[in-house]
Amino acid sequence: MMLSPDQAADSDHPSSAPSDPESLGGADPQPLSCCVSDPEPAEGGGGGSEGRGGGGGGVGEGRVGGRPGLHQPPLSREEKRRRRRATAKYRSAHATRERIRVEAFNLAFAELRKLLPTLPPDKKLSKIEIFLLYTSRCV
Repeated sequence: MMLSPDQAADSDHPSSAPSDPESLGGADPQPLSCCVSDPEPAEGGGGGSEGRGGGGGGVGEGRVGGRPGLHQPPLSREEKRRRRRATAKYRSAHATRERIRVEAFNLAFAELRKLLPTLPPDKKLSKIEIFLLYTSRCV
């Protein structure tokens, strides 16, 4: 149920407040960060503090470190994941896990290579050859 701004102002119940961005933003409505891929600064105002960088400290604005003038819109789950993956610590840990996985994979193929006979005894089989020979022997 949508109420007019007059009705919303008269009501004290929090669920009766209008939920559309135009009535929450006041005279300067800004697009929601979750709906717009590249928000642009609001038009028609003086100075450059109306865009991403600043604002009046209205309801729902996120502040970074309590510093005035820095406004960070709430991040989506995907954006949080992207930022976490961009850190050097995360990349280093991921590279370590991947290295361990590849070493275990290569060790498993080396063990299979020992079990399979080859036509020339000293021939080193490739991974695909090991896989094909092993599956043909198991089936």
